[in-house]
Amino acid sequence: MLELQNISFVVPGEGGGKTEILKDVSFTVSERFVAITGPNGSGKSTVAKIIAGIEKPTTGRIILDGEDITDLSVTERAKKGISFAFQQPVRFKGITVKDLISLAAGTNISVASACAYLSEVGLCAKEYINREVNASLSGGELKRIEIAMINARSTKLSVFDEPEAGIDLWSFNNLIKVFEGMYERTKGSILIISHQERILDIADKIVVIADGTVAQIGSKSEILPTLLAPTGCRYTAKEGNGYGKA
Repeated sequence: MLELQNISFVVPGEGGGKTEILKDVSFTVSERFVAITGPNGSGKSTVAKIIAGIEKPTTGRIILDGEDITDLSVTERAKKGISFAFQQPVRFKGITVKDLISLAAGTNISVASACAYLSEVGLCAKEYINREVNASLSGGELKRIEIAMINARSTKLSVFDEPEAGIDLWSFNNLIKVFEGMYERTKGSILIISHQERILDIADKIVVIADGTVAQIGSKSEILPTLLAPTGCRYTAKEGNGYGKA
């Protein structure tokens, strides 16, 4: 189980001041699928980066299976079983797609195994297996390859920052099937940052972040109807457009 305890994150602001990005954020991740959602600029991606170790919280603690990992590096957290998929995937000049999937799996996997991971994310394996992970690939292709890489890692906690971004031509049903298959292999938790109703609909728990704080937290049946409310001051889910106040 992952637990965030009273996390805050402060960065330098204009005129020598400070800007508080996150304020006393606390929640746990133990369910199969947990979704973090909320308005653009609310701090969702910062939460993901803090979990992965890319950013360090100003105050608060991060506990993984009873161990305080707050001060551990990205590499150390990866060894503990945390995977992270960026909103904008990283390019690796000189590394082929097969190399990347093998690195993720921790072994020199066969071409057939690498192709199976690529096929799961809707890529024609023979066209990609030996391609470099560089600027020749589109954002959508990189996103799918990154999802295949996380799938190959099969860790106890997989964090995805807006996995649907850039893959509009690939059906959401297939994306959801990948997540479901990933869970069946790992029996670990999958944390997804998303605005998309169809992704939120598979969540066992939804955490709503607004203005750097936890605005709502609960089961899908408790939270999703409030996000889809047509009137009032709730946040409204709009596919492809983030959130806006109704």
